[in-house]
Amino acid sequence: MALRAFEAASRLLSFQKAAEELNVTPGAVSRQIQTLEEQLGAALFLRHHKRVELTPLGRHYANEVRAPLQRLADATAQIRGETRSSAISVCAYPSFAIRWFVPRWGRFYDDNPHIDLRLTTSLNPADFESGEYHMAIQVLPGGEAKPGIRAHRLLEIDMYPVCSPALAADIAAPGDLSGQTLLHGNPRPQDWARWCETAGITDLDVSRGLRFESLNLTYQAAIEGLGVAIGVEALIEADLEAGRLVRLFQASRRSTRPFCLVYPEARADDPGVAALRQWLLKEAGREAGAG
Repeated sequence: MALRAFEAASRLLSFQKAAEELNVTPGAVSRQIQTLEEQLGAALFLRHHKRVELTPLGRHYANEVRAPLQRLADATAQIRGETRSSAISVCAYPSFAIRWFVPRWGRFYDDNPHIDLRLTTSLNPADFESGEYHMAIQVLPGGEAKPGIRAHRLLEIDMYPVCSPALAADIAAPGDLSGQTLLHGNPRPQDWARWCETAGITDLDVSRGLRFESLNLTYQAAIEGLGVAIGVEALIEADLEAGRLVRLFQASRRSTRPFCLVYPEARADDPGVAALRQWLLKEAGREAGAG
């Protein structure tokens, strides 16, 4: 509901009109957007008397979420009248969902139009015992899961400094980082220290800089030229290819905790679980038999 409220309000630039479109009260729209801002750790709107306007981050976020939400709406409308053979609930990290999963979601529906895929985001591990989720994407030490849970290695976590092209022009060597603002994402607070250890850098104060509630905001701040971030390659590939971000230096650190697809062993043969597993492994460039 929060994303729907934000998308409508960002498009109409009015909480009142968004409420009319969603058939809720303006107060409900305002509360949903406030909750979303608290989760993101940033303001999406500037509130004025009888009007609102998007902040720069709000404009970017609106552009990022509008197309996926429209695609989901179109897909839902298309298949609502069809007989559904299965419904699969998946839990993933917010940054993984927005930057890797959602851009590929359309291809899953092209291949599996009979499966109702429901995606939820959370920073916490999925609770399979509650039955709320069929599958989840998590980082696991060594890619190993606890007994009763099956795990498939999806993507390695390779990390290195990134920034905007304009800022990169002023950074020729690791020593130049001392004059730059370091950007930190709260979900991965040790990335700068770990990369410096890998790169053999001992004189950089990694405690300073700007801190953001999510990796998405951290990367957007880097795109906007606010400083240098440690990028997770799997999550910023599109930004690197489009030239919004530039990699600095060759030193890269590979985490011992890769992104993994996990699910209870008891669900391994469920048709929907099997289909999503095969598709995710294919998208990640993995062999379907790897586990």
